[in-house]
Amino acid sequence: MNSINELLRPNIRDLKPYSSARDEFSGEAAVFLDANENPFNAPFNRYPDPYQRELKKRIAAIKEISAENIFLGNGSDEAIDIAIRAFCEPGKDNIVSISPTYGMYQVAADINNIDVKKVLLTPDFELDAEALLKAADEHTKIIFLCSPNNPTGNCFSPQEVKKILDEFNGIVVLDEAYIDFAPDKSWLTRLTQYPNLIILQTFSKAWGMAGIRLGMAFAKDEIINVFSKIKYPYNVNILTQQKALELLSDNDTMKRWVKELLEERTRLIETLKTKDFVKKVYPTDANFVLIKTPEPKKIYNYLVARKIIVRDRSNVALCEGCLRITVGTPEENRELIEALDGLS
Repeated sequence: MNSINELLRPNIRDLKPYSSARDEFSGEAAVFLDANENPFNAPFNRYPDPYQRELKKRIAAIKEISAENIFLGNGSDEAIDIAIRAFCEPGKDNIVSISPTYGMYQVAADINNIDVKKVLLTPDFELDAEALLKAADEHTKIIFLCSPNNPTGNCFSPQEVKKILDEFNGIVVLDEAYIDFAPDKSWLTRLTQYPNLIILQTFSKAWGMAGIRLGMAFAKDEIINVFSKIKYPYNVNILTQQKALELLSDNDTMKRWVKELLEERTRLIETLKTKDFVKKVYPTDANFVLIKTPEPKKIYNYLVARKIIVRDRSNVALCEGCLRITVGTPEENRELIEALDGLS
């Protein structure tokens, strides 16, 4: 692959980042008079640690990875945007993405005036690595993958992912937002083998922290340093850092939630398969189920009228006739099934 410096936009490579008061001093102190903060209302009067050192240390222990390989952002969307801004020259470069997949890759690219080359998955929602590599040209800087994929729910073949990592000369972003629900292992264990790999994970799914907006990117320290240079100085606020530290102290609860959701997922799938209007339930490695039905909009509106909200994906490539259903609590899933019984 090309070196990270070769892949970076020249202005990003030469960028001198903003230096905050908290960049210039780190350590113990009794009196802080360097950042023009209000001295009252501690601890919220103080700017948060711009590098989230304590939080990264806790995450590093859980993920069994060095803190130097972690970037924390305002959801995974911040990391997606920064990756595009770091490596793609507006109006010149492009990215390659699978289709269907998470919509923010397209949105972030559009905001940054970057063309997106979409490559359809196979009819069975499998990854065709050769097709993605053929779609790339000399201006392709990033290939975006999502595994387990949203909205299809499936993990991609490790061999196909490896082929892309081995043969593509640019950056590969692998979004693992749903990896905690999958039987496949995260690619984090192979991060050191691939200097061009960026792995995205989130606290929004298995950890139940969608409301605090905290996403993770893992990569070689060379890439993490670039991300830290581009990000806004205090991108993760003190409330988010404190709440994440609190919740991360209870790893067992997260594991219990995942176990219960997987059990509920199995029950939900088996029940959905008995419904005449469900023509197919697609295999899933995530905390949601994709179903195919002849009248998705009718069913969606029927459920909305009963104050049950699912996601209509019938206008998405390869997902014609499909609804995406998140696995809820046992009570929520029971309400859904009882409502769907009225359609039988």
